[in-house]
Amino acid sequence: MSSRRLGVYICYCGGNISDFVDCERVRAAVEGEEGVVIARTPMFACSDAAQQEMIDDIHQLGLDGMVVASCSPTLHQLTFRGVAERAGLNPYLYTQVNLREQCSWAHTDQPEAATRKAIQMVRAGIAKARWSEPLEKIRVQTVPGVLVVGAGIAGLRTAVALSDLGLAVTIVERSERAGGWVAGFGSMYPHDRSGAGLVAEALAEIGRRDNITLHTRAALVEKSGSVGDLVVVLDVAGERVSLNVGAIVVATGFDTYEPAEGEYGRGLAGVLTLPEYKGLLDGSEGPLVVDGHPVSSVAYIYCVGSRCESCEHGHTYCSRYCCAAAVHASLVTHERVPGVRQYHLYRDMRTYGKYESLYTRARQQGSVFLEFDPQEPPSVEAEGGTLRVTLRDLLTTGKELTFPADVVVLVTAMQPKRNEALNEVLKLPVGLDGFFKEVHPKLRPVETVIDGVFIAGAAQAPRSSAESVASALAAAAKSAALLKKGSVQLEPLVAVVDPAACTWCGLCAEVCPYGAIEKVLYDGKEVALVNEVICKGGGSCVPVCPYGAIQVRGSTDAQIRAMIEAMEIEHV
Repeated sequence: MSSRRLGVYICYCGGNISDFVDCERVRAAVEGEEGVVIARTPMFACSDAAQQEMIDDIHQLGLDGMVVASCSPTLHQLTFRGVAERAGLNPYLYTQVNLREQCSWAHTDQPEAATRKAIQMVRAGIAKARWSEPLEKIRVQTVPGVLVVGAGIAGLRTAVALSDLGLAVTIVERSERAGGWVAGFGSMYPHDRSGAGLVAEALAEIGRRDNITLHTRAALVEKSGSVGDLVVVLDVAGERVSLNVGAIVVATGFDTYEPAEGEYGRGLAGVLTLPEYKGLLDGSEGPLVVDGHPVSSVAYIYCVGSRCESCEHGHTYCSRYCCAAAVHASLVTHERVPGVRQYHLYRDMRTYGKYESLYTRARQQGSVFLEFDPQEPPSVEAEGGTLRVTLRDLLTTGKELTFPADVVVLVTAMQPKRNEALNEVLKLPVGLDGFFKEVHPKLRPVETVIDGVFIAGAAQAPRSSAESVASALAAAAKSAALLKKGSVQLEPLVAVVDPAACTWCGLCAEVCPYGAIEKVLYDGKEVALVNEVICKGGGSCVPVCPYGAIQVRGSTDAQIRAMIEAMEIEHV
């Protein structure tokens, strides 16, 4: 290891770090470390001023490496790599130390111990940087085509947007018809446009484009290759079709929560879920009739299957769209049946953003809003040919109220669609809520950890049709940005094999979750070879190799040993 010239930057993070870690003490402890030329403590390392200071240091002090001790690399790894590149420094000669999530936030009640830990962590980062080497990204030629999985409103709009950008698109839809849930809806909030009409418009646009192919009764069953050059196999009505694409957008939509028998009266005549009630509204003209009886009163019970901490099959998250959808349904009901009595039984009203006006309109038109305690939910019983609803209303100081209703509408949760087979093929991570998980909700909201695979619409989270379309357009933009350049650059932080040390035992291939390792002949013997394009650098192959023949670039054995040894040094 040759002599290095390193710059170290310990971020205050506006108090997120410095409130619990003595950053000046950390700087003083590490500024004398081998190879450290300059050590600074910026208030915000990610600020334009601090970035420029780093660039100036690299130029003026001849730095050949930098260590930034700040927040999670998930947030700003690309930021500081960009700083290095703008200064003419190889971006892989930068090392980030996560002092915020892994130190200051983890030890808010132990500032002294947190400071000692921070010193050790920064020393480890410096030790790693001393062993860092310049790396070059892997370049792959891209295929100008995209596979869209799911033909709901999000998938259809994704396809149209990609087509407009000059990319070929193949859509696969598991059911017999395109359009998803939206195709079955009439008037939708907040624009009052017909969902079926919106889908018809999107399908008409697709029909006019030669570069879009739509397959129904189809599914993705195999995937190989790498970002920019993927080979996918589709099952189209029982026939296998192979296809070469550059990216995949997953827009598989959602399922709706189905209440258990007896849950809020489910199973009784006149107790409907919100999708069922919307179907009733959209599919009939004139007076509303349920089970042969005209409807003169409706009760909506909110959060059925949502925000349910104790129920067996419900979900703890808020489904977001439900409040606005139910209030909009009450507005449509009022238009259809003037004078109908409508009761909204809620634990919290969340008609967020622009949709607050819907709530105001519903109140002005006579809807009555009643708040219940989630520990004492409403009850629904059949009595004398009608439904009787009872709740303890918190808005009237806990008074118990009972009233009749011709229809009880259960405002049900949006829940993840069952995608076990697709998950097996794509290996997409899911969050605790069961929806597909993005890399970062703010910085990379439609990207996944699987390069070249994007998510859109309600496959990612509960959201309205307008929000689904917005995310669909974002996924289209990201896919196009990836493919239109003609090539894509991949991270070089991948596993590499020393063929002189390898004897091919096959253990590395067995543990690789991406199938990136194969057996090849090298200099007359069988050895392992890593496909750098497929490898993700996870490193599961490294510890199983009995001969130490595998390393991961950027996290070599020498770097890891140096970090461990640095953390053992007695702090000051």
